[in-house]
Amino acid sequence: MIIAENLSKSFGNLQALKGVSLSISKGEVVSVVGASGAGKSTLLQILGTLSTPDTGSLIIDEQDVLRMSASKLSAFRNRRIGFVFQSHRLLPEFTALENVMIPSLIAGLSNREAASRAKALLSEVGLLERMDHKPSELSGGEAQRVAIARALVNNPAVLFADEPSGNLDSATKQDIHRIFFEMREKHGQTIVIVTHDETLADMCDRKLVMSDGLIINQ
Repeated sequence: MIIAENLSKSFGNLQALKGVSLSISKGEVVSVVGASGAGKSTLLQILGTLSTPDTGSLIIDEQDVLRMSASKLSAFRNRRIGFVFQSHRLLPEFTALENVMIPSLIAGLSNREAASRAKALLSEVGLLERMDHKPSELSGGEAQRVAIARALVNNPAVLFADEPSGNLDSATKQDIHRIFFEMREKHGQTIVIVTHDETLADMCDRKLVMSDGLIINQ
């Protein structure tokens, strides 16, 4: 599902990635761990097509994403990639249902079909009864579950998560961790999770350990 070769990225004099290569299979759940500054988030941004490497190649779902035009890459990202961040990044003026619908509406679905998809996913994450609530009316764990539903609404091939349970208490973290694996079983996504949470990292099929811009163990 993901094949990266010799990815490098510098910010001024700081070399954040120093020639990273990796391969992740379809349906795999992979964690990326390492100390702060190891290059984890930079790698995730590049794998998620949100940032461009200085060198290297990247194939996602059999597509050479680094050779796509900006418009084609945007459409590919909308349909084939989902994101969950440490902060849920829900739009405050919209309800939970509307937040989940937005990627499907951008993809060109009708309001009816987008709402149907969104309700189904909110039901799967246990929040259908909260669909008319705005983010300010949700707990942190509820908001993150809405964010996971939003990330999955277009049935992406790959889901990227950056510290998805970093702001949550222990009990809520366990719920969020469980949801990722339930979604993989139901929908077959390949999932890449950057995390400092060793419990979550050890639950994954494989753990990539980063240090000083390199993967030192995979």
